[in-house]
Amino acid sequence: MENINDYFTLNNGVNIPKLGLGTFQSIESIGKIAVKEALNFGYRHIDTAKAYDNEATIGEAIRESNVPREEIFIVSKVRNNDQGYDTTLKAFDETLDKLGFDYLDLYLIHWPKRKSKETWRALEEIYNTGKVRAIGLSNFKTHHIEDIMSIAKITPMINQVEYHLKLQQDDLQEFCKNHKIQLEAYAPLMRGEILNIPLLQELANKYNKTVAQIALRFILQKEIVAIPKSVKPHRIEENAHLFDFSIAREDMDKLITLNENKRFYSDPDVKYHSE
Repeated sequence: MENINDYFTLNNGVNIPKLGLGTFQSIESIGKIAVKEALNFGYRHIDTAKAYDNEATIGEAIRESNVPREEIFIVSKVRNNDQGYDTTLKAFDETLDKLGFDYLDLYLIHWPKRKSKETWRALEEIYNTGKVRAIGLSNFKTHHIEDIMSIAKITPMINQVEYHLKLQQDDLQEFCKNHKIQLEAYAPLMRGEILNIPLLQELANKYNKTVAQIALRFILQKEIVAIPKSVKPHRIEENAHLFDFSIAREDMDKLITLNENKRFYSDPDVKYHSE
């Protein structure tokens, strides 16, 4: 039977838990409480980024928990103004120092930028030192990935993108699947907009689950990692109860029709040219 310890296997053999905790805007004591609660409820995947300015808080929360470091999959990202070869190497060391650990499980380029190929070379070097178990991308569209792969010696293992019922990105998922790049979904609950979708409420009633659980379960059944963000303990616990049911094929087909290619965060192409 499925459970919260279930994982997908990356193209280098590393296992990533299917469910993680997103920590965007989770800072100071609130962020620490959220991480501790998540670990207490069984989460073993914590996602942060240098741009979130909470790496030190995340590290403290993990050390203060009763969960051994090696059981937790910790992710961080290179922020935009640290991109470039030498600056990325320095930024990675700073991230380790802030977290207070001697290795990361996954390190990502946060957004595609003009320096991303240099940044990727740095990630490959870090990977070869053994200080990170996997490397990947975040917010990369297909053409951005192709640009990286034109110079890559190591195929990216992850692409973390905005993904939810209204932004299903089938072409990107197909491209990633063909190149054995695992897709990962941030903003899977659409900043709360899931509550305004009648079909979700209908299916929540049918399966005796919450609207959020239906939205997240959809993503897992699409073979995508989900990292919902919450700082409320009851929501963190609720989001973990995804493994004791499955959505029937006919209901998955209904949910697929909700796609509108709607973003709640920046379009990567716009972001690329804005900085």
